[in-house]
Amino acid sequence: MSTALIVVILCGALSIAYAAWATRSVLASDQGSERMQEIAGAIREGAQAYLARQYTTIAIVGVIVFVISWLLLSIHAAIGFLIGSVLSGVAGFIGMNVSVRANLRTAQAASRSLAAGLAIAFKSGAITGMLVAGLALIGVAAYFLILTGAQGYAPSDRVVIDSLVSLGFGASLISIFARLGGGIFTKGADVGGDLVGKVEAGIPEDDPRNPATIADNVGDNVGDCAGMAADLFETYAVTVVATMVLGAIFFAGSAVVGTVMLYPLAICAACIVTSIVGTFFVRLGRNGSIMGALYKGLWVTTLLSVAGVALATYLTVGFGDVGTAPGTILSGLKLFFCGIVGLIVTGLIVFITEYYTGIGYRPVGSISQASVSGHGTNVIQGLAVSLESTALPTIVIIAGIIATYQLAGLYGTGIAVTAMLGVAGMIVALDAFGPVTDNAGGIAEMAGLPADVRKSTDALDAVGNTTKAVTKGYAIGSAGLGALVLFAAYNYDLQYFVAQAKAGQGYGYFQGVSPDFSLTNPFVVVGLLLGGLIPYLFGGIAMTAVGRAAGAVVEEVRRQFREKPGIMEGRERPDYARAVDMLTRAAIREMIVPSLLPVLAPIVVYFAVLVIADKSQAFSALGAMLLGVIVTGIFVAISMTSGGGAWDNAKKSFEDGFVDAAGVRHMKGSDAHKASVTGDTVGDPYKDTAGPAVNPAIKITNIVALLLLAVLSHL
Repeated sequence: MSTALIVVILCGALSIAYAAWATRSVLASDQGSERMQEIAGAIREGAQAYLARQYTTIAIVGVIVFVISWLLLSIHAAIGFLIGSVLSGVAGFIGMNVSVRANLRTAQAASRSLAAGLAIAFKSGAITGMLVAGLALIGVAAYFLILTGAQGYAPSDRVVIDSLVSLGFGASLISIFARLGGGIFTKGADVGGDLVGKVEAGIPEDDPRNPATIADNVGDNVGDCAGMAADLFETYAVTVVATMVLGAIFFAGSAVVGTVMLYPLAICAACIVTSIVGTFFVRLGRNGSIMGALYKGLWVTTLLSVAGVALATYLTVGFGDVGTAPGTILSGLKLFFCGIVGLIVTGLIVFITEYYTGIGYRPVGSISQASVSGHGTNVIQGLAVSLESTALPTIVIIAGIIATYQLAGLYGTGIAVTAMLGVAGMIVALDAFGPVTDNAGGIAEMAGLPADVRKSTDALDAVGNTTKAVTKGYAIGSAGLGALVLFAAYNYDLQYFVAQAKAGQGYGYFQGVSPDFSLTNPFVVVGLLLGGLIPYLFGGIAMTAVGRAAGAVVEEVRRQFREKPGIMEGRERPDYARAVDMLTRAAIREMIVPSLLPVLAPIVVYFAVLVIADKSQAFSALGAMLLGVIVTGIFVAISMTSGGGAWDNAKKSFEDGFVDAAGVRHMKGSDAHKASVTGDTVGDPYKDTAGPAVNPAIKITNIVALLLLAVLSHL
């Protein structure tokens, strides 16, 4: 198995090598004029300052958690937590630093041609994507190799399982802070700047006269780039770990336990190679379709990944019988089909999310049409679309769960999610493409580049809005399925400890425990309700934080316009740094409380029920709470991200002129356009703060419950 793990690690290293090559290629591109470099420098400086302060704050929390993990679990678990948190932070930090250097190069390339701008923007996104996949795979595989090789532990040993779960927890903790902090920053700047700039002052988006413009562009990088990188790094690592843990639990004591734990790593290794190949197929075709060019790379990656999953299956578990897991006899062929189901689910969720957020489809068109009637009808229709958008993805997820469970039980579901996350490198590339093109448009506007350049960057940005929404839909779908696997791991882990205690094999804390998950148990109902509450409460706190940050930006921009009348006339320079600093302090302050909610909730629920009832009811209530978080979390996250993306593109539909049902064209600056801006200000914190942050919140709740079991097993 050691040789196979080394091959897996080398595949991860290949993605790092690709990222290094792509970085060198992007940085060698033309940086444009001195004015463009000055603007990009201000954006880069603000983004680096924000991330430095954010990571300093997270590091303080991380040190505390590291010590607690060491004291309550083991030094191996503490090191696992450190690996997960550091690599998650590194993926986001490097990706952001490439993004803030690619923005002006994309703007300059767009002055030559749309194809050149697309090439630079996508290549910079691919750097982040390959870093996320490569670092996550190397982190999990290398630590697994160290624990089972150099340390000599059996693959299913509790030390190995607890250490891998701790690695996932480290990634999750960074992710939730990065998602929330970056989201509060970027949407505080975006909403506040739009309300005063577009609506009150009547100036264009990214107009250099708006004091919030630099902050808005900084936010694109720290929220959409660094935040999404940390988010999908966490989803990738946690899903692989959860599937490995399920394999360890199902096949404990079997000769194949090491093989079934290796299998998800092999799938990810194969899919990294296919993702790298897929990036070379992203080229603008004769029809000039930007989305078509991006999807060409995605579909090539997906099709090649079918062969990759087949190869990984053949070289690890084979296509014959693997062994018996609870409820089913597993075969390699069935597991291969589970991987194919995961890839199909990925494709369907991508298609559905594009339908609900892309310009040219009914949902966005309906919001644009509602804007003609006014602000209120825009908001009503946007909310309607956001609610409707949950139906089809949920049906797809349900079908995926049933199909994979029928094939290979919950381990098969884990393999399906692993295959979904295998193509994360390409998916993150599509997402990181978005903030680069958004920044490129801002630089073109502020630097006064010709209108045809801005037209090219606007076309790239409009597609970037959709790809960001598609990526969030993919992340949420995979997170929901991944959380289900984590819930299964909690359930089977609890059964294992109870059975071992009953047989006198240790784990005395679980002696006499008899969990009851039936709906006739009032504590199960209580757990479901408390779990269902968390995503709503979490989302509400996040939305409130954005509202406060945006309100502060509104007051600051109004103050500068009032005290410096020369700004609007172009005679005075706005104080961009003040808005950036103000938002940095607000985001760091506001992210703490909501980030700790999903971390502390499982612990509080367990011990609160323990005081009221007993250990059996406490474990029952905790398990039910995990299921409640998953169920409502999926709906809240999909609704917010798809609805917000639809609102955003409805606003953009007026930039080239929206033709309503009566045949009247409504241009940018019209009353209908102003109504669409109002909807966009509601959708911004929906899609870029609260909605995406629910994704890590779902998983971190489940991971903390698993770690709580591990801690209690040491008593």
